[in-house]
Amino acid sequence: MKHHIVVLGAGYSGAYVAGNLARRLSPADTEITVVNAEPEFIQRLRMHQLAAGQRIETRKLTDVFAGTGIRLHVARVTAVDPERQVIAVSDTDGGSAELGYDTLFYALGSHAADHGVPGVLEHAFNVTGRPAALRLRERLDSLDRRGEGGRVLVVGDGLTGIETATELAESRPGLSVTLVARGELGARLSAGARGHLRRACDRLGITVVEHTRVDAVEATRVLCADGTALASDATVWAAGFAVGPIAAASGLKVAGNGRIVVDRTMRSVSHPNVYAVGDSAHAIGDNGLPLPMSCASAGYTGRQAIDAFIGRLTGGKVPHTRLAYLGNHISLGRRDGILQLVDAQARAKPSYMGGRKAARIKSSIIRMSLWGTSHPTFCLPTRRRRLAATPELSAERAAV
Repeated sequence: MKHHIVVLGAGYSGAYVAGNLARRLSPADTEITVVNAEPEFIQRLRMHQLAAGQRIETRKLTDVFAGTGIRLHVARVTAVDPERQVIAVSDTDGGSAELGYDTLFYALGSHAADHGVPGVLEHAFNVTGRPAALRLRERLDSLDRRGEGGRVLVVGDGLTGIETATELAESRPGLSVTLVARGELGARLSAGARGHLRRACDRLGITVVEHTRVDAVEATRVLCADGTALASDATVWAAGFAVGPIAAASGLKVAGNGRIVVDRTMRSVSHPNVYAVGDSAHAIGDNGLPLPMSCASAGYTGRQAIDAFIGRLTGGKVPHTRLAYLGNHISLGRRDGILQLVDAQARAKPSYMGGRKAARIKSSIIRMSLWGTSHPTFCLPTRRRRLAATPELSAERAAV
């Protein structure tokens, strides 16, 4: 019988994992199914650009996986039962089904975290997915058509908030953009990078409101902890990310934030035939700190999970690949950016790169991420690794 691998999610980490498993394992021994809620690969790193009005390329997952033997199941995951080794899905036509697996790769990613703030779900926009970005784009288009200088409020000064505010201000100069920071603007950057960011906001006409906590979002304003109210025609919530409740409800061991607790090889510490990658994994990096939710972490955790799983399945070596957090690459519109490296403890180093060169490097990183993820089976070998046939490894495969 073939070893059935199911990959949940086809974002940066899921598509990368599925394609590379297909490239490296023999189809005589394994079969791979990818479950994803959308039929296209979405460039999540560029959703703020889509919201701003730019054309962003999408690729059909059937094209991404063409010629690999991977089976694509377009459906939404509703539950995981690791004891029975099945997942429950809901199809686009409303039907439901169960899919069994021998090994599960959990890569369902994350969504905007509302932190329990009233009104976020009802009134705020976000850029964590294509439907959400298009919804915001439609709202901004309507404000532009009014010609009255609509007010856009971006809550959160992490990377997503900064990139969204600067992109909107540059692409839609007729709108008034305000960025709300809980602390000092760019607090995790070096002093030089903070100064560069502040100058970029000034150049783009962005109003920065610092040391402000938003306690509620309403249709036309946000209410702050200090009692003030900020008027808004479109509030964009960019105050962090959270994972869905499926992993916690399944019985898999999760951290307090709902991410699956994994060992050094991305294997669930409670269920050894489940691997978690990307934002779904609570993985400890080489610096002893949890890896942040990011595209870079998707690559590191995906590579580690692939190598470890193949090593175990084929009787080979189980390597430890690099799990690093090197820094932040921030776009400030299309012609400006910041590259901020960090030290071993994830603290900003004194030096940074800013300006057009930084913007070009960030753009190149995004293009490489897209190409590597949406062409995961390039140079598909004619001979792929077979599963080991010894009794000991057969028992190991049953436990993987």
